[in-house]
Amino acid sequence: MTAMSLAGVRVLDLSRILAGPTATQLLGDLGADIVKVEKPGEGDDTRRWGPPFVTGDDGSPTKESAYYLCANRNKRSIDIDIATPAGVALVLELLEHADILVENYKVGGLAKYGLGYAQLRARFPRLVYCSITGFGQTGPYAHRAGYDFLIQGMGGIMSLTGEPTGLPMKVGVGIADIMTGMYATVGILAALRHRDATGQGQQIDISLLDTQIAWLANAGTNYLMSRQNPTRLGNGHPNIVPYQVFATADAPMILAVGNDGQFRKFCECVGLPHLVSDPHYTTNVARIEHREHLCELIERQLAKRPRADWLALLEAIGVPCGPVNNLEQVFSDPHVRARGAELALAYPGAASGTVSLLANPLKLSETPITYRHPPPRQDEHHDAVLHDWLGRASRTTDA
Repeated sequence: MTAMSLAGVRVLDLSRILAGPTATQLLGDLGADIVKVEKPGEGDDTRRWGPPFVTGDDGSPTKESAYYLCANRNKRSIDIDIATPAGVALVLELLEHADILVENYKVGGLAKYGLGYAQLRARFPRLVYCSITGFGQTGPYAHRAGYDFLIQGMGGIMSLTGEPTGLPMKVGVGIADIMTGMYATVGILAALRHRDATGQGQQIDISLLDTQIAWLANAGTNYLMSRQNPTRLGNGHPNIVPYQVFATADAPMILAVGNDGQFRKFCECVGLPHLVSDPHYTTNVARIEHREHLCELIERQLAKRPRADWLALLEAIGVPCGPVNNLEQVFSDPHVRARGAELALAYPGAASGTVSLLANPLKLSETPITYRHPPPRQDEHHDAVLHDWLGRASRTTDA
């Protein structure tokens, strides 16, 4: 049997939508046993976020959307109504056997059921309790609900994204949610190591807004250094030129010149050798100052030949460049296929017998990622979880 990094670790997952499920899916990929707690009847909201939906044996759509599938493999589902005493009792019983609890209720949302961290820490001192919210457990916005789109706006990334004369633009996927899930996973693993060394669990307070601001990265530190609001540059880079998308005779391409040596090679290759000695362009600082005119010169030159010609020439001399692929081109790319980015998992009830998912990018030599469970149907594993965690076979009817 394949060794798994987190084999034996048990996670009670009370999260839904994307940030929490992203974190618990990653823990599941690493070998943890993830029990996904869902509200009877409703389940995870994203089950209904379609189309597209999985196509069933009879050709009709099932209750599982592609959105739900993206963040819920390697989990088992159990329905528990925590608004009932029996549901709370069952959660508490499961926590006796859990290492980690992940939740994304509003601040204080679980406390009214007796399931807040302050209420559980004495009874479960070894528990790692991860709370994911829009704005954190403290601060004037703590009571607000947080949504990825709002956070992208409030956290500054939209002010950096889009064409200079257009509207601010969000990233095309729920990146604030996804990155919060990634940071949550790192925090959980750090807290788990501390718990294993000391016996002491802790609460992890992580918010979408805090995370969004943290991954402003160089754009954020540029502002902190200068105290000047950056302007949107479309596909341009605030600190490097030329480093953007350019049109060619037939299709757009990316040129990512990272240093002066690469710029000299680029100019000589594409037929602009006179720019090499022009003081307006010899250094990156100068190129930033004269960004607009330089990019116009480059665009006119690249428009003379098709993209494939330029890519072949520039790749041969080590100038970073590449195509702008649509998703069909991404998943048909021979390198992407060789790396196994697309994953097919057996899925009973699907017309094809499988569902296609995005594979985990981690390549671990000794404890490789495993795919043990496809994204579960709602309450699919109720009896199995009760048996495996609690040692009983009978269903708790009022939980």
